[in-house]
Amino acid sequence: MSSKRLQGKKIAFLATNGFEQVELTRPWDAIKEAGAAVELVSLKTGKIQGMNHDQKADTFPVDKIVAQAKAEDYDGLVLPGGVANPDALRMDEASVAFVRSFFEQDKPVAVICHGPWTLIEAGVVRGRTITSWPSLKTDLLNAGANWVDEEVVCDRGLVSSRNPNDLGAFCRKAIEEFAAGRHARQTT
Repeated sequence: MSSKRLQGKKIAFLATNGFEQVELTRPWDAIKEAGAAVELVSLKTGKIQGMNHDQKADTFPVDKIVAQAKAEDYDGLVLPGGVANPDALRMDEASVAFVRSFFEQDKPVAVICHGPWTLIEAGVVRGRTITSWPSLKTDLLNAGANWVDEEVVCDRGLVSSRNPNDLGAFCRKAIEEFAAGRHARQTT
């Protein structure tokens, strides 16, 4: 993979306290290495707390608050998992609107683990094939998605993976989709 494959692209990472640290840091590093500019978008200014499963890990500085972020300023979006992170994001109106706008603009989105909770709240999973942490299967099916248990799934620019063990495939596919850019809008 060319180290400049994403040159000129800007990718948003949306997260808040309680995100699974490796699900932010591995894609962040891979996407930066591929040449993209990256920004950490969150609910408030300051730093947010990463987690290693149920243990506190490192804190990370927020680049922009979601209430001031616009999807049109980015070429793609990454949603890390963890349990508390997507649960808080799906309760925040600005976060849900930010996520939904990437789909409205046909921009690629990469989501892992519990991250699809925010996608469900945004109403963007109906008719899409997706994977996630296994406990989200029923939530995704109830929201109209086709849930599968696979390492990485890509459905019209929506890249999804189950857990940190899938990060290698997740990062490769996310970079591929971010490099490709816009995707055809779903016709129903």
